[in-house]
Amino acid sequence: MTATAIEAPDITYGAVRPATVHFDDLDAVGLLHNARYALLLERAISAWFAEHGYDFASGAPSSSDMIAAVREFTITYHLPVRGTGSLDVHFWLDHQGDSSAVYGFRFLSPDHTRVYAEGRRVMVKFDGRTGKPASWTPEGREMTAVLLKR
Repeated sequence: MTATAIEAPDITYGAVRPATVHFDDLDAVGLLHNARYALLLERAISAWFAEHGYDFASGAPSSSDMIAAVREFTITYHLPVRGTGSLDVHFWLDHQGDSSAVYGFRFLSPDHTRVYAEGRRVMVKFDGRTGKPASWTPEGREMTAVLLKR
C-alpha cells in the first residue's frame, strides 16, 4: 500500500452504498483483512439489487439475472482501513455485454476524501440448468443501465 494521497473521486455515476467494518473483519494487526473487501463489495451490490426487487427470497433467485458468477476480481489497495467503522462502496458498470458485466468499484471514506482501494469485477450470467452463459434479460439491462459509467 502506498501512503500517497489519491484525488477525490468522481461519484456522479454508478451507486454508493454504506458498509460497516466489524471487529471480525480485521486482521491480526487491526486492518481490514484483504479478503473482506470482496465480501463488502458483494454486500453493497446485493443491497442495490435488492432495492430494485432482485434478491434470493426463500432461497430462490427472483430473476434469472441473479444467476451469475464472478469470473475475475482485481483490486489495488491504496490506504489501509484501520479498525472498525463505516465505509462507502462506490460501484458502477464499465460495460455490459450479452452475458457479462464489468463492474468498477472503490472503497471510500464516508466523506469521500480517501480512496482505500479500487478495482474491477467481471460477472458472467449463466443458465442454472445447463451451466452455459446466458443473455441478460431486457428488464435486467434496463434496471442496470443507471449504473453504466458514461
